[in-house]
Amino acid sequence: MSDTLRKEIQEKIRNGDFNCEKELTLSMISGKWKVVILWNLGAKGPHRFSELQRLFPKITRKMLTNQLRELMEDGIVHREVYPEVPPRVEYSMTELGMTLLPIVEAMYEWGKKRMAEIKESMNGNNIR
Repeated sequence: MSDTLRKEIQEKIRNGDFNCEKELTLSMISGKWKVVILWNLGAKGPHRFSELQRLFPKITRKMLTNQLRELMEDGIVHREVYPEVPPRVEYSMTELGMTLLPIVEAMYEWGKKRMAEIKESMNGNNIR
């Protein structure tokens, strides 16, 4: 198994617990904030922790830390500590992480289109 994959996912692969490969993908990007973290790091480049917190004011420090940690464990996000005083830490997408960007962008486009449809339906009080 890969060293850059959470133990729980390695175990599911080893035990054959995934019904299909899509479940593996979803398990790696599932989490309330992961998709938006990935989009920001992939589309806008490296960010410091505090910058990510400002982007998502409703996320707790603990939740952001956990989401980033899982993404790092899965080899999708890289954490770089610069030897400065005070230390500067940046998060960026790995090469593997960048391969997820088209998926995240497709999700964004689908959501944008669907949101417009829903708003239009709500204006006519006819939700599909």
